[in-house]
Amino acid sequence: MTTRHPLTYDAFVALALADPAVVGLVLKGSRAHEGMITGHSDHDLYVVLADGATTDLTRFTGHRTPELDLVVLTLDAFRGDGTPGFERYALARARVVVDRLDGEIGRILRDRTRLGADEAFRDASGWLDAYANSLYRSVKNDRNGQALAARLDAADSVRFLLELLFALDRRPRPYNKYLEWELARFPLPGWDTAALLAGVDRIAATGEVSAQRRLFARVEEVSRRAGHGAVLDAWGEDLALMRPGEGHGAGS
Repeated sequence: MTTRHPLTYDAFVALALADPAVVGLVLKGSRAHEGMITGHSDHDLYVVLADGATTDLTRFTGHRTPELDLVVLTLDAFRGDGTPGFERYALARARVVVDRLDGEIGRILRDRTRLGADEAFRDASGWLDAYANSLYRSVKNDRNGQALAARLDAADSVRFLLELLFALDRRPRPYNKYLEWELARFPLPGWDTAALLAGVDRIAATGEVSAQRRLFARVEEVSRRAGHGAVLDAWGEDLALMRPGEGHGAGS
């Protein structure tokens, strides 16, 4: 294909279907999320090759145009370390276009939708501590008249909060673009989606301390129930600054 006639998605799929080395095609991104396609949406396609296979399609490794982005890799790499961690959500909600392995490609994708129990617990502990740290800094900065710093820390805390909440449900956090899409279809257990989104929107936009404290009270409850009380208790008296309705003189 020339730059004058760039490779299209349909043309590449036809090439792949004609090549026995291809064992799977996986479409990710907006075209795998119903209702998210825009006039700017390209086709993000994983091309999975049989281990040890020889194919001329490897020439498309790294191919990227406004129409088509390709990732070409072996089945072994697709199963394991060949897909970077930041792709986990994308693959969790990806769509199988071709599966020549009796459902194996689909099973690999389904494995991406759930974090392992130990992995999820470890991640949740780290995200909880990061969330508490940013929240604490935001509230202190607000108290000390540092308005911009308070808002920036509040915005940081939202990122860590969302990572935490999805880890508690053993799920990869969606990219911001797909957050509302994901929660509309797969709500977080025990959370009112509309209220949660309204809360994080307000906190990220304004850094409102009362909103942060109200949300923290709920987060503390669910985190302790999930076994992460030690992370919170390590904050000691500084928890008072994060909670609603308590003495707020702690911290420096």
